[in-house]
Amino acid sequence: MARSRQKSRLPRNLAIAVLVLVVLYALVGFLLLPWWLKRSIPEQLDQQMGWQGEVTDLAINPFALTVEATQLSANDSDGEKVLGFDRLFVNLSFFQLFRGIVGFQEIRLQEPYIRVDLLEDYSINFARDWHAAHPESQQAPEPETQTSDQDSGPPKLFFQQLAIDGGELLFRDFSQAEPAEFRITPLDLALNDLATWPRGEGDSNYYLLAAIGSQTVEWQGDLSVTPLYSRGSLRIADISYETLEHFLAPYLPYDLRGGSVTVQSDYELQAGEVFYLATENGELSLADLAVALDAESEGARLTSSRIGVDQIGFDLTAREANVGQVTVDNLDLAVARDAGGSIDWLAPLAGDSSRAEAEESGLESAADTRPFRWSVDGIRIARSAVRWQDQVPATEADLRLRDISLSTGTISHRLEEPVSYDFSATLASGGRLALQGQVTPAPFTFEAAVSGSQVTLSAFEPYLQQGANLSVAGGQLGFDGNLDLDSQQEPMTGTFSGTAEVSNLNLRLAGQQDRLLSWQTLRLAPIEYNVSPARLEIGTISVVQPVANIVRGTDAVHNVERIPVSGGESSADTQAEETTASENGQPSFIFRIGELAIENGSVAYTDRTLSPAFTTSFDELSGSVIGISNIPPQQGKVSLRGRVGRVGKVDFQGTLGTLGTDDVSDLTLAMDNLSLPELSPYFGRYLGYGVDSGKLNLDLDYEIAGSRIDASNLVVMDRLELGQAVVSDEAVNAPVKLGLALLRDRDGVIEVNLPISGDLSDPEFSVGQVVMRAFVNLLVKAAASPFSMLGSIAEMAGLTGEDLGQVSFVPGSVELAGGEAAKLSALADALRERPELLLNVRGAVSPETDGLALLRDELTDGGQSEMSEEAWARAREAYLSGERNLPPEALNNLARDRGLAVRQLLTDTQGVSADQLFLLDPVRDAQVGAEGNVVAPFTLDVR
Repeated sequence: MARSRQKSRLPRNLAIAVLVLVVLYALVGFLLLPWWLKRSIPEQLDQQMGWQGEVTDLAINPFALTVEATQLSANDSDGEKVLGFDRLFVNLSFFQLFRGIVGFQEIRLQEPYIRVDLLEDYSINFARDWHAAHPESQQAPEPETQTSDQDSGPPKLFFQQLAIDGGELLFRDFSQAEPAEFRITPLDLALNDLATWPRGEGDSNYYLLAAIGSQTVEWQGDLSVTPLYSRGSLRIADISYETLEHFLAPYLPYDLRGGSVTVQSDYELQAGEVFYLATENGELSLADLAVALDAESEGARLTSSRIGVDQIGFDLTAREANVGQVTVDNLDLAVARDAGGSIDWLAPLAGDSSRAEAEESGLESAADTRPFRWSVDGIRIARSAVRWQDQVPATEADLRLRDISLSTGTISHRLEEPVSYDFSATLASGGRLALQGQVTPAPFTFEAAVSGSQVTLSAFEPYLQQGANLSVAGGQLGFDGNLDLDSQQEPMTGTFSGTAEVSNLNLRLAGQQDRLLSWQTLRLAPIEYNVSPARLEIGTISVVQPVANIVRGTDAVHNVERIPVSGGESSADTQAEETTASENGQPSFIFRIGELAIENGSVAYTDRTLSPAFTTSFDELSGSVIGISNIPPQQGKVSLRGRVGRVGKVDFQGTLGTLGTDDVSDLTLAMDNLSLPELSPYFGRYLGYGVDSGKLNLDLDYEIAGSRIDASNLVVMDRLELGQAVVSDEAVNAPVKLGLALLRDRDGVIEVNLPISGDLSDPEFSVGQVVMRAFVNLLVKAAASPFSMLGSIAEMAGLTGEDLGQVSFVPGSVELAGGEAAKLSALADALRERPELLLNVRGAVSPETDGLALLRDELTDGGQSEMSEEAWARAREAYLSGERNLPPEALNNLARDRGLAVRQLLTDTQGVSADQLFLLDPVRDAQVGAEGNVVAPFTLDVR
């Protein structure tokens, strides 16, 4: 009976025990443990981190295995909130504990808050506070004991649902000069079915959303911890330029002023024996970009409404990256070069070159030896602009390209494959450019069909003025052709073939308003240019209505001499470089021009060194120059005709030898019917008289061999009449009118041939000055030896020019000596041909020769009586000693009669006009010729 009672109490006791245990378990779970945790958590926060924390409420359900905490808050030693949440709920899975798995059916954290500070030493506030609370932990840690392989694996944890709702992360960065603060809210996370061991049921999935204002990070996909594997998509959207600049400032040499970045991609990652990472379907979008050179810059130098890259793919294992289309819209880039030649965008990079080289060498040493493969499907730039500002020229250049459009084909790591492209743009100053073709990166080759139309040349004036003192008042350039460059061999080779045209050109000297050179059109077709060896071949150069205005200034310098910019190498050095021959004896630069055709050209010439200034013009010039080259054998031909002085005719003909060599060029220049009064300023300067009337014909024959010139200048002046006297320090001191009268024939024509020769390379040699000097010298010679200018007439009579300047008489008589009559006849011919000439006849006697003759005639009664030699000797001696004299009037009468005899002979016998003959006062000092005849000289004068 007792045993049966004991057996009946055992279940009851067990039930009571279980009940007691359950009650105790419930009391501990519901009351004791929450009370202890609520007190312990703040204490631990204070002990471990030095934080002041509190938990408003904490509840545990030991039967449901749930923990719920609300309103946790922790402040650091400075009193700033560092950690907190509104509610934490944890639900532990009871049945999985029997399988050795710590499983959580749900962990939910609502509105958590965490503040992370990056300090000046790049540590974070959590580490700082922990080290402050555990100073002994800063000592060197003891080496950990090796654990067994069994314990090395992670514990089995399973999270069925892990969620963060409405979280906030405050990140403050004190590591840079200016602190920054980033508030990430909301921060949402959803993670399902995450296990720390391999599961056959499938991977977990996750979703993360974080935002800083409008900037968001969205991450979702599948995740496995063991082995580590993840596949999903990541999207970072609308990251502002302030955020980017803050984190990239140490690495970005420029100043971001605007823009936002959006990046998204699908990815797959696996960690194990082989690390695998691959992305696909990636996209990058950069909107409203604005970049300045530095913080001090006034405005952005690079802007773009959108830069997009699609179809981005990357495979780390295969070492391969692929990019779809790169699109750039509304790019506006400004590039400047300072006076020292530095480009503004490259200057900030110069300081980082050494670091970049070191990093590059480090990467190369650690890099996989396998080649990296990459490709870009193409680049497209549309509606863009580039501005180029250049301070290297004396006048700053400012060129702007607008409406830029560029598209390329596929670009890849196979650099030997050509890449197609198509480029077009307009110049803000006027004109359009286009290039289309293909380029091979390595070895570099470039093929392009290039064209340009209505390109305004004035925009390039600063570069022109680097070598020429010119300004461009007007002009447009057009061109069309094919350009090929090839660097497979050294030096690089290349060709250009096409056409070019410059229309409505107007060039001036810089700072002046007068036109220097202009034309309506200049066309070059076809053009063939070779880079190496340098060779230029042009089929035809056609110039329509070219106009040149050449002015010699008051300083005797022509305006064309002012074109070269002074400084640098001397002209001699430059010429030596230009004429340097290659090893085979040919020039380093070869050129050939098939034909230079000129239509309706004109040249104006003004000489302001004269007073009044001299002005003339050549117009209606048309013709051609065929066969221009600096490579022998070459025989060119010149044929050019036009007007001079609006009424005269000019004809330029001849042959051209090879330029730059000693080949002979024969050139003839004929000018007819020029008005001599136009040359009046030159006559006034060099002759002292202006020109009242007359015409000029020139026939110039030049032979040029190298720099040596030999020329004949046939000058014909018809009806030249001098005008008023002109005061000039350079005028010749000679009877100019007499000289001209001697040169003028019966018809009033002066015809002289002025041969010259010299070296054109001599800066002191000038053809025009040499011709004028020769003409002046001829006049001086004529005036100084007037009878020598009558040499042609004298030669016809078997005499010399000097013979005509005197007449010989038989001593003591008016009888002409033998042959003198013929001399007077020749002189008469000269006088009749030159009506302006005046002959001055001066009777002359020799007191000794004529006196002895008259004495003998007196003693012999005119030869009627005989006289012994002894008597004559005594009479002669008495006359010479002055003991015996002739009648005082005897010699004077003889001198007078001789002058009258000559005058009468010339008028009555030779038909010379009496107006041309003048009798001068007789003289008694006549010369005696070799034959004993008395010589009476003549002098010439002009009306």
